[in-house]
Amino acid sequence: MDITTFEDLIIWARELHTNLAQCLSECSPKNPDERAQALLTYLAGHESELARITAEFEKQADPKALKTRVYDYLNNEHKRIKAHESCDGHYANLDFDGIEREVFAFHDQLIDLYDSLAGKAEIPEAKELVESMRAMEEHEAKRLAGQIGRMNDL
Repeated sequence: MDITTFEDLIIWARELHTNLAQCLSECSPKNPDERAQALLTYLAGHESELARITAEFEKQADPKALKTRVYDYLNNEHKRIKAHESCDGHYANLDFDGIEREVFAFHDQLIDLYDSLAGKAEIPEAKELVESMRAMEEHEAKRLAGQIGRMNDL
């Protein structure tokens, strides 16, 4: 997907979360490890919720921010984030720790992208929007870390 506006960015981020949720869900029953299956199922639900929350940004954002253009550098940056447009099933072959590492790496890449965009936003409304998206990702990543930590304790 070519991202030309902040509205496109929101749609792209929502689709990333949606596709990751579907992939995690598909891989859960295929993973031979019960703990990994439970983690995949939990993460799939969490990613679905993040897709829903991300969609809210489109509904609530300042229209001026939504229509603000994102420069071409983004199209190179976002291609580095592993998109789960189609599920290759590799989560079915990862253990608990491998799944955890990959999902946190995915969220870290989104947070870094949002951080970069906030520093380059040309209007305050766009900066505020992308900072809000970054804050949501950071908050949800921390919450996820706590939940996974509790799962690890079991």
